[in-house]
Amino acid sequence: MSKVYEPVIGLEVHAVLETASKMFCDCPVVDSTHGHPNRAVCPVCSGMPGVLPVINRKAVEYALRVALALDCQVAATSIFARKSYFYPDLPKGYQISQYEQPLARGGRLAISVGGEEQVIRIRRVHIEEDTGKLTHFNSEDGVYSLVDLNRSGIPLLEIVSQPDMHSVEAVRAYAVGLRSLMRYLGVNSGDLEKGLFRIEPNISLRPIGNRELGTRTEIKNLNSFRSLERAISYEIERQSELLNRGEPVVQETVGWDETNERTVSQRSKEDAEDYRYFPEPDLPPLLVETDWIEAVRASLPELPYQRQQRYMQEFSLNAYDAGVLVAEKTVADFFEAVLESEPSLSPKMAANWISGDLFGLLNQMDREFDDLDTTPKAFAKLLSLIAAEEINQNTAKNVLAEMLASGAGAEEIVDKHGWKQLSDEEAIAEKVAEVLLNNPSQVDEYLAGKQALSGWLFGQVMQASGGMANPRIVRRELEKRLDALKKGT
Repeated sequence: MSKVYEPVIGLEVHAVLETASKMFCDCPVVDSTHGHPNRAVCPVCSGMPGVLPVINRKAVEYALRVALALDCQVAATSIFARKSYFYPDLPKGYQISQYEQPLARGGRLAISVGGEEQVIRIRRVHIEEDTGKLTHFNSEDGVYSLVDLNRSGIPLLEIVSQPDMHSVEAVRAYAVGLRSLMRYLGVNSGDLEKGLFRIEPNISLRPIGNRELGTRTEIKNLNSFRSLERAISYEIERQSELLNRGEPVVQETVGWDETNERTVSQRSKEDAEDYRYFPEPDLPPLLVETDWIEAVRASLPELPYQRQQRYMQEFSLNAYDAGVLVAEKTVADFFEAVLESEPSLSPKMAANWISGDLFGLLNQMDREFDDLDTTPKAFAKLLSLIAAEEINQNTAKNVLAEMLASGAGAEEIVDKHGWKQLSDEEAIAEKVAEVLLNNPSQVDEYLAGKQALSGWLFGQVMQASGGMANPRIVRRELEKRLDALKKGT
């Protein structure tokens, strides 16, 4: 009989700290996905003998921002270490990282899973350098690989969680929340496709109710949330099948094969002793003074979770709506600027239009929110026209589409097309009377009990007005006349 297992998942996230220069030299940080290979390289980041690394202060400051935003305890003294392994894209034969004395420990990140808050503990946050990039070729000229050292030495921040996640939903919420936090802090763009934010889950299973951890596997370098979800789901199923057959799970590092949607073994999982860590002799201890920590703490912006809680209290939004708005700082800033432009607007209405129609149109146009040309003031004006019943909801959607396409203002578009809403009660009453007169069979069916026809008749009135009639007045007038006909029968 098959057992039911509980997944136990922790995440290692490697985020590039997007400074102007590399971690231990003054080579510029360049986009490794474009441009010429090996053009941002010097003796330090190419691993030449006799050179000395120098710590990038801005990278340490960025790391402090993240550590403090995660409520970590920052160490007054942290030590860089050599992590030794041999691979063609690691020119020194070791990576400068941190091990026994990292920059920070013991933080937390609050997430929402199924509408309930869950706190994921942070084990450690440490600084290291990135490796180079290998490109593999299998062509008529043979099988070979090329190395590009533009990425070698770029500052990386590794954030390691405790194994506190037990579902794919929790893992996604944590990864999305961490990415959002780093974008708010301005230290990382969160671009997964370019490898600037890389996710590596560690997964093990244990029987429900058992507190002992099982043997884990690590999935390397996932570069999308979709891949993250699918890879974890596959690995949970694979390990479950092994355990139910009485076979052991091997501790190993696996990769995700996107084409075949399965994990593939890469190498046996190394333990710390395999890397032969020892203190980096060419770097002094990193001393972080209390005054510097407090200055960085004072500079932190309002973070996504804090902003979500404020929106729920200040604007009476539910957790979901507030969470959608605060996920991206540009969206939250836009939302608040809209309300500042038109203080009388309903926050719920503004939230719905931003997360619904505006997001939907941008998606159709294959545009990012950051590329939005429409200003918060112009968007607020559109919403004020709806609130004042000068245009109806359907017209407003057409107006918004044209605003995004042309950059014109809402009032200008409404005037140009003659889209102002018809709210004249006598004119609407005439339209309703006309529709009822021209559709006697449908009116008879309604009076005979087919209530759904009231919606059809409503649509006919709106069509007769060219979609310009005030729906509220149309519905009221239609109900009044249908009720009168009922009483007359």
